[in-house]
Amino acid sequence: MIRNYSIEDKSKIIDLLIQNTPEYFDPAEQQDLSHYLDTKVEDYFVYEEHSKILGAGGINYILGDHLARISWDLVTPEMQGKGIGKALMHHRIKHINRKPNIQMISVRTSQLAYKFYEKFGFKLVSVEKDYWAKNFDLYQLEMKNRTV
Repeated sequence: MIRNYSIEDKSKIIDLLIQNTPEYFDPAEQQDLSHYLDTKVEDYFVYEEHSKILGAGGINYILGDHLARISWDLVTPEMQGKGIGKALMHHRIKHINRKPNIQMISVRTSQLAYKFYEKFGFKLVSVEKDYWAKNFDLYQLEMKNRTV
């Protein structure tokens, strides 16, 4: 089940990040995620089975630029490759597609995950070495919004 995030989920979302550190995230990013969950959440969703959060991911909007940005994708390691990330991505793309004022969808990720986003039609537009932390490069990807 995919549902909206609530503040009661925060510790479980932080735990998902910890489970994916240091393979996909630098330890310093835990503070960034905590700050995001406290102050920057616009649309954030969790994937839950049997009352256990197995994944999460968000959307932020830069309305002046007609842009939606995919943010903070997390899936528990033992469930990666089983469709949770895919389900969350499809859910968010559909959610964004309903917003006619959004013309572009972007995602900022690393060299470790950008191929996942390419499967959904995102195209790589830029790379910046050691952006997130040492050995964690920024891969910026974009795709046009297909409003429904």
